[in-house]
Amino acid sequence: MAEERENLTWELFGSASRELAREVAADGFMPDLILSIARGGLFVAGALGYALDVKNLHVMNVEFYTGVDQRLDLPVMLPPVPNVVDLTHKKVLVADDVADTGATLKLVRDFCADHVADVRCAVVYEKPASTVKCEYVWKRTDRWINFPWSVLPPVVERAGQALEA
Repeated sequence: MAEERENLTWELFGSASRELAREVAADGFMPDLILSIARGGLFVAGALGYALDVKNLHVMNVEFYTGVDQRLDLPVMLPPVPNVVDLTHKKVLVADDVADTGATLKLVRDFCADHVADVRCAVVYEKPASTVKCEYVWKRTDRWINFPWSVLPPVVERAGQALEA
C-alpha cells in the first residue's frame, strides 16, 4: 500500500493561505515586508502579501531539496542574496510552504536576526521534526505533501540544474 500523503489543491491552498493571514492579523503582527523562500514560499508570500496588504515582498533563494526526500547536507543560499540594508529595523514575515527539517527556515531566520526589528515565520505545513517552530502554521503533519505547484513534472527538464560544488 502506498504511503498516504497530504494533497493540497489550488482551492485548498487559497483557503489555507487566507486562514494563515488571519492568524498573523489576529496576533497583531503587522509585517513591513514578507521574505519569501523560493520556490514554494513564493506562492505563500504572494497570497499573504495580498491578504495582509503588504506590497514589500523580497525573495531568498535557498537550495536544500534535490528531489523527493533527497537533500543536500546543509541548505545553501543562492544569489542574489537580499541586501540586509533592505531588512534593517523592519518587521519581517518569512514565508515558506513547509517547515520540514527546519534547516532552511533557520538559515533564513538567522540571516535576518541581527538586522531586523522582529522576524517571524509563516508556513502552510509544519512537520514534527522541524527544528524551527513557526509562529504561524496552517496545518501540522508528518506526511509527505503534494503541493499543487510541484505535483506534476516540469514541462522542460534542464540538465545540470543541481547545485555544483
